[in-house]
Order: sequence, then structure tokens, then C-alpha cells
Amino acid sequence: MSKDELNNEYFEWMYELVYDKSRSRGLSYRKLLFALHTMEFTYSIGLDGNRCEDGIDLRYKFGYEHSYNEDIITRYLADTPCSILEMMIALTIRCEGNIMQDSEIGDRTSYWFWTMIDNLGVGMMSDLKFDKDYVTLVLNNFLNRDYGYHGEGGLFTVSKPRRDMRNVEIWYQMCWYLEEYLEEV
Repeated sequence: MSKDELNNEYFEWMYELVYDKSRSRGLSYRKLLFALHTMEFTYSIGLDGNRCEDGIDLRYKFGYEHSYNEDIITRYLADTPCSILEMMIALTIRCEGNIMQDSEIGDRTSYWFWTMIDNLGVGMMSDLKFDKDYVTLVLNNFLNRDYGYHGEGGLFTVSKPRRDMRNVEIWYQMCWYLEEYLEEV
């Protein structure tokens, strides 16, 4: 297997983890997810490095599930920085698995992912409507934390933030969002 083949298989695996048939109404979002995957997740708040590490660990989860030797994953996938897509998917897996898991409701990994996509403001970017310049602008605003006090334009928007969301690590942003989400349910 070549490096390109493994990278393509990895992308397809990630796409399937978060693809939601009921939400997509038959539309493809490959261009959007590929844009997320080609852009490096950078961070300015130190503890967001944990999100980066989780994203990189996702590569090894893929390898394990597909019976690839860890050395192959290291050689073919670990030579690039964590992408925004990897970070977001790893975060949704932690969200569902560590906090929100509910056997009566079922797996909501894709729900949490698409909630973040909608909060970023790119949820309408199916392949038919994909605007690369707009998506790049939105993702740069996210990475530079150039979004609203309440998180508007970031991954999580809350009505009553405890402090400016732009200055809070992503994990706490998610926890505050989930706290409000649970109050509404």
C-alpha cells in the first residue's frame, strides 16, 4: 500500500465516522471535510494542545481498527501536523464517549460534529455550494479566535459564557455548550 492510498483510506474512514445521511439529504460534503483535513489545527491556548494530540491519536485508532501496524501509521500518516478535521472528529468522539454517551439515544458522534460545523458557519457548504475562499476565511477566523464573545463563529456558541469564549480552551467551551444543551433537553 502506498502513502497516498493509506491517506485516502484514512480520509474516507473519517468521513464515514461523521457523515450523517439524515442531515445530508443525499448531499456530499467531501470538499468541506477535505478542506478541514488539509488545514493544520494551530492553537494559541496551551491546553488546546490536548485537542491536537487527540487528533493525532485518531490516526492510530484508524490503524488499529483496520489492522495496520503502528509503524505503518507512523511512517505514512504521522509526518503531518494535526488537521482541523482530525481535531474536530477526535473531540466529538471524546464528547460522545466520555460525557454524553446514552445507550437509549445511541451514538451522536456525527451530531456533535455537525453542530460544530454549523456553529462555524459552514454547514451549508455541500459539494454543490462549496466556496473554498469562504471556508478558508472561516477556518482562519476560528484558528485566530476571531469570533464572538459568546463563541459565534467558533465551534461552540453559548448564551451565558462564564467569560469570553475566545480566551477559553476548546474543552471548556464544549463543556459549557453541553451544560446549556442539557438544560434545554
